[in-house]
Amino acid sequence: MESSDRVWRERSLRKAVLAGDEQAWRAWYDEAFAGLAAYVRWRCGGLRDVADDLVQETWLTAVKRIRQFDPEQAPFSGWLRGIAANLLRNRFRKEERRNGFLPPQSAKSGGAPDAELTRRENAERIGRALTSLPEHYEAVLRAKYLDGQNVADIAAAGGETPKAIESLLTRAREAFREAYGPREDAS
Repeated sequence: MESSDRVWRERSLRKAVLAGDEQAWRAWYDEAFAGLAAYVRWRCGGLRDVADDLVQETWLTAVKRIRQFDPEQAPFSGWLRGIAANLLRNRFRKEERRNGFLPPQSAKSGGAPDAELTRRENAERIGRALTSLPEHYEAVLRAKYLDGQNVADIAAAGGETPKAIESLLTRAREAFREAYGPREDAS
């Protein structure tokens, strides 16, 4: 959809939503839900329960703040992703203030590692690492690994050269590795 068509359509949907048109909300929800859910699951490292809660909280926040949405500034889907990213960042900060950041403990009571606990800990580490990245790093990683775009398509969409995107991906992957940190069980 052309940018001007998108802006016109989203401006119309926003106006209808503000007038109380439930069908307009339903159209927006149906259009944006799958992409938002995929983005949030990715940002949560695949933790479905955390992602489901975050998607729900994102929609509640969007309903409360719909007057602030400006189609001229960003697409509705981008606005929703921004809300979700901020909610997730705030969630991690709140957990860190409440509990302090504790390294994952992959074993229960000194016994063998519990596979589900280990999976959740790794997913939380992935989510924290993604949240700590600069937006342009997270965006290029999302385009490559979540959206499945190739380097040429990412370059074309951003008005960059493929070489520039390859370089950006290299820096973004390195920043992710650094944020993710070494495995605690590595000897």
